[in-house]
Amino acid sequence: MISLILVAGIWAGLQNSLAGGGSFITLPALILTGMSPLAANITSTVALFPGQVTSGIAGRSLVSGAGKLSFWALFGISILGGALGGLLLLNTPSDVFAHLVPWLVLFATLVFAWGSFFRKTGESTLHLGPVSTATAQFLIAIYGGDFGGGIGFLMMAALTMAGLSTRVAAATKNALAGVMNAAAVALFLTSPQVHWYEACVLGAGAIVGGLLGSWALHRVNEKVLRLAVVGLGVVLTIGLFVKPI
Repeated sequence: MISLILVAGIWAGLQNSLAGGGSFITLPALILTGMSPLAANITSTVALFPGQVTSGIAGRSLVSGAGKLSFWALFGISILGGALGGLLLLNTPSDVFAHLVPWLVLFATLVFAWGSFFRKTGESTLHLGPVSTATAQFLIAIYGGDFGGGIGFLMMAALTMAGLSTRVAAATKNALAGVMNAAAVALFLTSPQVHWYEACVLGAGAIVGGLLGSWALHRVNEKVLRLAVVGLGVVLTIGLFVKPI
């Protein structure tokens, strides 16, 4: 079982670095160990955090603000939203969370798919300004601190609509994912829901996967990256509705 968790961590770290959705891999793996959905989500958030920080640092040369909205403004927004989302999660009944997961994943997938196809058909039709981008990032950060799964999809959709290329958006969302989860992780550290042994194994794998993903991020064709993200989101959404966690 521990080897499964380690492999899940490597896979999730790689997936998070390139597109997002790594927690869709770690949540089922942790639930297989006997954890409740709520405990698995909190443990996953804590475990994946080091990998997110590693990916953000490794890809820092590509990190950027969005138009007139600086990276540091996005940084502050992400911390605040992540803290609010973490508080919501700590007060969410486990059974409610389990029922919400497929719908949250569906929402994240649709938003990214819409943003990706929109950019192909007419980028000038709609462009997020600084206020809209800040609002979107704040809501995504709350969502990220509460659920976590799919924040990569959401941020890439918002950041590309704010004018960033797919590659730069991917690197920036890696940095911001670590930022927003930092606030949530700080709240979770004293939670009895964290299973520390599993979190350490998962976290080690996520660091390795994150470094591999950051290396690949500089080399993956942007069109292939967009198609891969959309395809991954569709598969995960169908899987969670067929067999909810």
